[in-house]
Amino acid sequence: MGRTREAGCVAAGVVIGAGACYCVYRLTWGRDENEIIWNEDDDEEGESHDISETGKGAKANAGAGAGARLQGESKAKAEVAVELKSGPDVKAEAHSKAERGGGLEAKAKALFSTLKEQASAKAVKAAKLGTIFGTRALAPGLPCPGVRGGGCHPVRNGARAGSKASGKSKGRARNKSTRTPAMLWPVRKGKFNFPYKIDDILGATDLQKVLNILERSNDPFIQEVALVTLGNNAAYSFNQNAIRELGGLPIIAKLIKTKDPIIREKAYNALNNLSVNSENQGKIKTYISQVCDDTMICRLDSAVQMAGLRLLTNMTVTNHYQHLLSYSFPDFFALLFLGNYFTKIQIMKLIINFTENPAMTRELVSCKVPSELISLFNKEWDREILLNILTLFENINDNIKNEGLASSRKEFSRSSLFFLFKESGVCVKKIKALANHSDLVVKVKVLKVLTKL
Repeated sequence: MGRTREAGCVAAGVVIGAGACYCVYRLTWGRDENEIIWNEDDDEEGESHDISETGKGAKANAGAGAGARLQGESKAKAEVAVELKSGPDVKAEAHSKAERGGGLEAKAKALFSTLKEQASAKAVKAAKLGTIFGTRALAPGLPCPGVRGGGCHPVRNGARAGSKASGKSKGRARNKSTRTPAMLWPVRKGKFNFPYKIDDILGATDLQKVLNILERSNDPFIQEVALVTLGNNAAYSFNQNAIRELGGLPIIAKLIKTKDPIIREKAYNALNNLSVNSENQGKIKTYISQVCDDTMICRLDSAVQMAGLRLLTNMTVTNHYQHLLSYSFPDFFALLFLGNYFTKIQIMKLIINFTENPAMTRELVSCKVPSELISLFNKEWDREILLNILTLFENINDNIKNEGLASSRKEFSRSSLFFLFKESGVCVKKIKALANHSDLVVKVKVLKVLTKL
């Protein structure tokens, strides 16, 4: 804005100076020239007897005078095309040319038009500079070009835009056409300043305040910050008990019903940290079916799905609540086939928890699974995928033997997990092919599984 104002002032000064030059000429130099011409006319009328030139000579002299005037005008136009000088130099040069005579009016007009053109060109250039600096996206805190002290960075909600100008609006009016609107950043607006930082370790009193804020507020921004604060504090065992005793579990679990995926993710993360405590698991089990259903129907490989799978994995570490999820076994295996790498890892950890409970073996091996699941026994997968799928196969094979399910193979369909792992023989061939794997850990795991067949 400073450079624009400076360029505008210079352009205005040049135009005013040029106008002053032309006015001085019209008032002084032009009047003297007219007087001289009038006197010459009088002399021609009064002293015509002294002129002894013939008509041809007069015409020749007149033609010579006209040619001299045309030559003087062309010379003046060529001279005013030179780069514009300062005000005093232009006036001195014009005065010297006036004394020499010949086309003063043409010189002054040409000079004035040239000054005007150069002034307008500078004004256009200044406007372009102002547009460039006005529309540039500045980082917060960086000073605006030409402004002392900064404070011209784009604001998030536009509330502070032009706050400094509002104080001086009574004294003078500003040109609003050159001002560019403040940038609007697509962020959540929070009218309430959260009293704690999300990484602060809070005591029981402060945790109660955060829970009260979370329960009473409908602002998504406040809910998100409060859930992150509670989730971080729930990572410590002493706060896991405190949040439960303060009645925080129902308050947090209530937000898993919201439609906002960010709020659901943060609520799952907070419940996930709280579920490490066995007493908290007894409270969270009420919501485990709802979490499972939401995890299956939400967007594939989304952050909400990963947070829900982590919560379900923690809830199934023990055998107490695994039966609540037995109806979702086919969905788990379908997700194991469809999900990306990280989803596959997380869903295999969840299924491995079920395979470590012999009481869940019959329901697990009788569920329908996609035949493409066999593709996980491939050396192209990395170590973690291969170790998890080998562990899953090992646990199921051991449970089938221990439970005596091999003798009742007729009760399992050809699309069941039992047929895929035990009867088809395809898995055994795939596992034997992994015996020459380049990874030593995978090779040891393969040999261990093969010795149990």
